Amino acid sequence: MGKQIAVIGLGRFGSSVVETLVKKGCEILAIDIKEENVKAISKVATHAVQCDASDIRTLQELGVQNMDVAVVSIGEDVEASVLIVMALKELNVREIIAKAVTPLHTKILEKIGATQVVYPERDIAIRVATHIVSPNIIDSLALSTEYCISEIPAPRGFIGKMLKDTSIRSMHRVNIIAIKKTTTEVYKGKTSIKEIVNVAPSGEDLVMEGDVLVILGREDDIEKLSNLK
Repeated sequence: MGKQIAVIGLGRFGSSVVETLVKKGCEILAIDIKEENVKAISKVATHAVQCDASDIRTLQELGVQNMDVAVVSIGEDVEASVLIVMALKELNVREIIAKAVTPLHTKILEKIGATQVVYPERDIAIRVATHIVSPNIIDSLALSTEYCISEIPAPRGFIGKMLKDTSIRSMHRVNIIAIKKTTTEVYKGKTSIKEIVNVAPSGEDLVMEGDVLVILGREDDIEKLSNLK
């Protein structure tokens, strides 16, 4: 049985969260104050309810306190977002993930008890800016103001070498936490592309042409590595 998750706020972000979680086998209680949003998601979510989620009694009647996780995806209405997180905290919901739209909103949600605060607009902006400055970085996830996890194509100088011979840690001050390899398979005349991920590779693993390195380190160090020829 999958996790039971309440998603409160069914705009574009909230609806996408619901659809993704359902595909991963979760049971979803979808909540929104707008009837049209509830109708739009009702065929996807396990349960979809139109109500005011800032009312703690309503949440209690819906059994939100029994959920494994509550996702508050209301961003624009900061007051409603804060009230809902406070109500969830009072109901002792184990994990509360809330969407924020400004740095101040983020701080408020953290102080009142949100387990995790996501800031989609900022994260997208960082990714776009990173891609402009360092086009060789395929994707990046910020862990702090200094450290991130990034994906880069294997530099030419690494091709054909074992990891231990690349001096990745001593010279470049970063760690390779995974290697992604793409293979092409033909079955019954149909060609398919398959991605194989080698998590926590050893020093004996070979870096091959076309490999993507998943790297943990300081943003500046990763940027320098991504620009190697």
